Amino acid sequence: MKLQNKIHLYTSGVFAILLLLISIAIYFTFSNLTYSSELNSAEMDTSSTAASMISSVGVIPEEDLLRAFGPLDGAASIVTQDQRSFGTVLSPGQNTLRNIERNFYSSEHAEIIKVDEETFTFVSIPMIWTDGSVVNLQVYESIETAVSNLEVLRNTLAAVMILALIPVFISGRLLGNVIMGPIRSMTGTMKDIQRSGEFKRIPLEEKSKDELYQMGESFNHMMSLLESNYEKQEQFVANASHELKTPLTVIESYAELIKRRGTDNPEVVDESVEAIHSEAIRMRELTQQLLLLAKHGEQWKLELERVNITSLVKESAEGFRNAYGREIAVEAEENITAKADAQKLKQLIYILMDNAIKYSESAINVSVKADRDQGVITVKDNGIGIPENDLPKVFDRFYRVDKARTRKSGGYGLGLSLAQELSEVMGMDIDLQSAEGVGTTASIRFNLYS
Repeated sequence: MKLQNKIHLYTSGVFAILLLLISIAIYFTFSNLTYSSELNSAEMDTSSTAASMISSVGVIPEEDLLRAFGPLDGAASIVTQDQRSFGTVLSPGQNTLRNIERNFYSSEHAEIIKVDEETFTFVSIPMIWTDGSVVNLQVYESIETAVSNLEVLRNTLAAVMILALIPVFISGRLLGNVIMGPIRSMTGTMKDIQRSGEFKRIPLEEKSKDELYQMGESFNHMMSLLESNYEKQEQFVANASHELKTPLTVIESYAELIKRRGTDNPEVVDESVEAIHSEAIRMRELTQQLLLLAKHGEQWKLELERVNITSLVKESAEGFRNAYGREIAVEAEENITAKADAQKLKQLIYILMDNAIKYSESAINVSVKADRDQGVITVKDNGIGIPENDLPKVFDRFYRVDKARTRKSGGYGLGLSLAQELSEVMGMDIDLQSAEGVGTTASIRFNLYS
């Protein structure tokens, strides 16, 4: 069953049940009030009749007495303690009450009874008769008029309920259309996307900011993200293919050179093997960086712990100083600590130091200091710098500034992208400031461990 039909069915059904319950409650409430009122009225009339009869006993004959005080539509009789009745008076058309069984009651008794499908009030009141015995004055009075009125009420409520279901049915259909409109639009847009392969949006009317509008807005935002990620993926694949094509071409060329001339020329073999080995290393490094960048934040498996940033930076600087034979000056405040993954933070610092070494010939300055409730790691070089127009793009994957990011220096344009990923995963901020011909300053900001 379609969702619109379910909404229509459920809303109509709920309203129909609600109307039915209300109608039943109204009918039974009014019915009880009517019967209670008729019975109370019959009790009062019978009590009044009994009082009048007692004052007239002996003056008016018994049958005339009952006929004078009997009901207009019913029956009246005197019932003795031995279940005998005398002086029974019946109104015209009530012969069915002649043969009804009559019982003696020691106290007042009142109830609603049915005789041959006709409804009566029955009231029995004890009274003292002329001979000193206790008898019952029993009066039956038809209340068919009230019953007819209740039947009219019942039919009226049924008709009102049926008529009320018509707008309920229509409103349920309209409600289904209102709810299903954006959903149908979204479904149609999805089918268009599946058919055409294009990223489309749902047209939204900003008349109200209800949940349906928010759902459509979320869908459009999701489409924008998917389109952006798809474009980045295409660019990433294209750039990766381009970067891998160069070392593969070099390896293939040197392999063919060995096949042609390697058997007779050991120098060619040595040169080719060295070149192939070098390109293989570059391909491995590129592949490792690509695999790291392909990870999502939740896949990094961080091992957060208290890390002494001062010691970590000094250790990293010492390692680069020994490996490259470059002058690296460290200025660090003591006992700067943070909650971080030590290995990934060291990798982040390595990336910044590696860039500083590649693109500058002079000394590199590294500092660690506290700034209020944050710590700052700074790596500064006095190298060639980055042009102002290129600075916002250096964190893009495979982006290289023409004057700086050359393959001769070994860069693929992935280092800073990876650095940004690492900093975001650990909740740190990385910032790059540079001036062409002056140098570059890279900063990592983090929360101090308290």
